[in-house]
Amino acid sequence: MDSADRPAQTQPSEGVWVERAPGFRRWEKSTVLGTGEDVWEWARGEVLRWGVKTRSGFSIASGASATAGDRPVIRAHAFGLSISEPVEVIEVVDDPDRVGFAYRTLPGHPVAGEEAFIVHRRADTVVLTLRSLTRPAAERRWRVLYPALLVAQAVARRRYLRALRLRAPH
Repeated sequence: MDSADRPAQTQPSEGVWVERAPGFRRWEKSTVLGTGEDVWEWARGEVLRWGVKTRSGFSIASGASATAGDRPVIRAHAFGLSISEPVEVIEVVDDPDRVGFAYRTLPGHPVAGEEAFIVHRRADTVVLTLRSLTRPAAERRWRVLYPALLVAQAVARRRYLRALRLRAPH
């Protein structure tokens, strides 16, 4: 099976993430965005338009909604540098109470793995869940920087968790 044909290991369509990926650092965290239909409609649109990434300081050439098979290049901006992060969207979920997507990294990305951004409802409460699997990239230049990349990843994750929470209509 081609890796593009594999289902997302971060399982964005599932309420409980049971996938175990040997060799990867597994991470998951959720935060409440607010309550009500207005928050839900706003957050579902934002997550599908890459809002978690763009509101966290990243830029994405495509302004379109995440679509399975898309291969946008994300640009990370830090310390006056701009780093290219090629990815491929591998799964999109757009259900009445759960929306989001997962992407996998492609060669040239600073780390290897997968990330998912999911907005879902629990009754009237709107929740953002982040999931990721990470390991060092194959390229030597990135492997050497992996410890520093883990620190950068922790900072990005904090921004992800705040990205929609701070701007959701209340």
